[in-house]
Amino acid sequence: MGIEEENQKIEKSIRDIARDLLKNKEVDVIIGYTEGTVPLSTSPIIIRDEKDVDKLVWNNFCYINLAKYLAPRMPQLVDPEKGELKVGIVTKGCVGRALIQLAIEKQINLDNVKIIGIPCNGIVNRRRIEKEIGEKEILEVSVSEDNIIVKGKNFEESFPFSEYINELCKQCKIKSPPKVDSCVGECGEYESVFDEFNDVKEFESKTPDEKWEYINDLLSTCTRCYACREACPMCYCNLCFVDQNKPIWFGKTTDQTEILMFHLIRAMHMAGRCVACGACSSVCPVGIDLNLITRKLEQMVKERYNFTSGIDIDKFPPMMDFEMEDEQEFMLEED
Repeated sequence: MGIEEENQKIEKSIRDIARDLLKNKEVDVIIGYTEGTVPLSTSPIIIRDEKDVDKLVWNNFCYINLAKYLAPRMPQLVDPEKGELKVGIVTKGCVGRALIQLAIEKQINLDNVKIIGIPCNGIVNRRRIEKEIGEKEILEVSVSEDNIIVKGKNFEESFPFSEYINELCKQCKIKSPPKVDSCVGECGEYESVFDEFNDVKEFESKTPDEKWEYINDLLSTCTRCYACREACPMCYCNLCFVDQNKPIWFGKTTDQTEILMFHLIRAMHMAGRCVACGACSSVCPVGIDLNLITRKLEQMVKERYNFTSGIDIDKFPPMMDFEMEDEQEFMLEED
């Protein structure tokens, strides 16, 4: 089955489940994806009536992590009389991981959430395609016969789908959301996840100086717009550390040292919590790929604690728990 046929099957499943949930009043609203206003994108949509279910779509441009809309809950998801509405949410693997992680951190109650599980078949790397197209205006994008077809005025180009999906999607081992009691549709059982972290091996082979130079170059074009923070489902703090003025941790300029501080401190806050959805990189207006940093931290957490975020509702992440057998070599005095 080709990508186009897979997408049609997934889309039909989403609509059928959403229609039944609304018809049977199991949920008050459905959060999903709908057609975007520009090529290479989709938009989030909130549906309250089963007659609007056909507005729901699935394609390989559904890069937004919809869990973001549950922590904190949007005003549209709260009724003055009923309180928190019951929500059905279209859920690929990384969205499911985010929902479980948010539940562990007591940010959402899964009793009020119906997970509409789907098997994600990969998200297109929009920034890479835009870079290769250059200044030409993209008017239409589609996936056909396992190729991404990009059309504009007086041009049409084709890109192999398997090569032009996000690197995280190529490495992903959790295509469908982990199974929990509130899951309907396609959900998976993940007791443990084996990951060789091949995508960070090249970085690991570099010397410390080469790594430092690489990270500096990677972040050199950052404008401190905070789009990465706003798109991340795990960035739900009412007051971000970068916005505090008592105490002031560091400035808010675009000096390279302050850019590095922001990204590296934020990355540490994601340790054991990042769900590898890639939303941060997908929304970056200058095309910075932050996934190397978060994947390296994910690897360290996996190797040290054998922990993968968002697959077990009953297991606390390392930064929220401890065991007496945890390694503590970083606390020892130097010889």
